[in-house]
Amino acid sequence: MSYGMAAALQAAIYQQLTTCLPGVAIHDAIPPGGGTGTFVLLGPEEAIDASDQTGGGAEHRLLVSVISDEAGFAAAKNVAVAISDALTGADLVLARGRLVGLRFLKAQARRLDEGAVRRVDLRFAARVEDN
Repeated sequence: MSYGMAAALQAAIYQQLTTCLPGVAIHDAIPPGGGTGTFVLLGPEEAIDASDQTGGGAEHRLLVSVISDEAGFAAAKNVAVAISDALTGADLVLARGRLVGLRFLKAQARRLDEGAVRRVDLRFAARVEDN
């Protein structure tokens, strides 16, 4: 197994999202004060060995969240749709390794903070290989 492409994968996802979501802040940690408006949070990931006889590899199961204090789910869901469109099947170039495939797994939309905040969690699986 190789976890060696994890940082390169995150950087490529970040770059893809900044390109496809102009004006939407993208973070890998909750902004100070919890953040306001609508923003994207690159969340936790789990890497699972996907090596084979040809070399090292891994499947990264990752979470990308949309958090919004806008009324209703519309703002959060519109950003979530754009993320899904931008990442599903994307041909990202990694600084290390190679992305074999990126697929959508599932999503969950929910209210937080007694209904004041909306959150949409999108789960993806990325298969990467060492070059």
